[in-house]
Amino acid sequence: MDAETFDLFRTTVRRFVSEKLIPAEDAVEEADAVPETIIQQMRDMGLFGLSVPEEFGGIGCTMAEEAAIIREITRASVVFRSVIGTTVGIGSQGIVMDGTEEQKREWLPKFATGEAIASFGLTEPEAGSDAGSLRTVAIRDGDTYRITGTKRYITNAPRASVFTLMARTEPDVKGAAGISAFILPANTPGISFGKPDKKMGQKGSITTDVILDDVVVPAANIIGGVPGCGFKTAMKVLDRGRIHIAAVALGMCQRLIDMALQYAMERKQFGQRIADFQLVQAMLADMKVDMLTTEALMQSVAAKFDAGEPVSLECAALKYYASEAVGRIADRAVQIYGGAGYMAEYKVERFYRDVRLLRIYEGTSQIQQTIIAKQMIRQAEAAA
Repeated sequence: MDAETFDLFRTTVRRFVSEKLIPAEDAVEEADAVPETIIQQMRDMGLFGLSVPEEFGGIGCTMAEEAAIIREITRASVVFRSVIGTTVGIGSQGIVMDGTEEQKREWLPKFATGEAIASFGLTEPEAGSDAGSLRTVAIRDGDTYRITGTKRYITNAPRASVFTLMARTEPDVKGAAGISAFILPANTPGISFGKPDKKMGQKGSITTDVILDDVVVPAANIIGGVPGCGFKTAMKVLDRGRIHIAAVALGMCQRLIDMALQYAMERKQFGQRIADFQLVQAMLADMKVDMLTTEALMQSVAAKFDAGEPVSLECAALKYYASEAVGRIADRAVQIYGGAGYMAEYKVERFYRDVRLLRIYEGTSQIQQTIIAKQMIRQAEAAA
């Protein structure tokens, strides 16, 4: 979209966050649920369709534009972003990137309006970081597949209308080969859910197990129509998702810095503001440097992604740095608040718990380090 239109949209989102989402944070924490009225407002604003191309009714944001909007949303609790996150990101992007035209026409307009919510089924009880070891199997039966297995920690599973689901279509083939990505409607017989997970933080976001008991799905529901390409689709989706997660981290960086700075300027000890003490100033400065570094790196990687350049190493570096940086910022915010930072009423302890997950999902920090190093080695070998 043109710059003026985008600026107007971003301003509208910023106002929505300030006037609706931030005031609702405590109620969401207490109820462990996002009110349906807020979810509907997010639909009305088109937030579910950020990443859906305009030809299918979405807003069609570039990666840089999407990151800017997600950054605005996550000035409020990251829980609100989780409502749209799987539809905007990993749940839908396999169809956007690799789906057939028929698959796109069927699902993308529904994602754009929020009529359908997408979820992503990759992680299993014994397969997370090692996605190639997944055990959910899809056995060919004529023009259908029969899927059996269990997916774990699946965000928005009970809300979902459809899953982008990874399953092994060749059970005897080890590793990434033979994994296919299926479009699996959530109302398909044989799908059931575990009880909602009780998590350290992010109350109001929903994760559960998804249990697949001889679920029959048409072979035509394989994304792109070609079996065995699911792992490649998942990796492309996760590259993009890592930029998205960095934007989530950046929004929370801003919120935590704003809170810590305001508190430091109001709180007095020894007859003066704690903001005037140099050791507190050092913490504030380190927080700002972490945020600015994350911002610069995210803008660079998003621009390369939008230009179609290969950015797997850069996406891993960005996700790694951003998620670690927001963890450091949250820790310093609690320290600046002192005893108050440990108390629930001041919110920083809540955000401290909430952002901890960013270093784990969509690839742990250690997996990002591995990706970075392996890419470096391959590049060096290719240049030798």
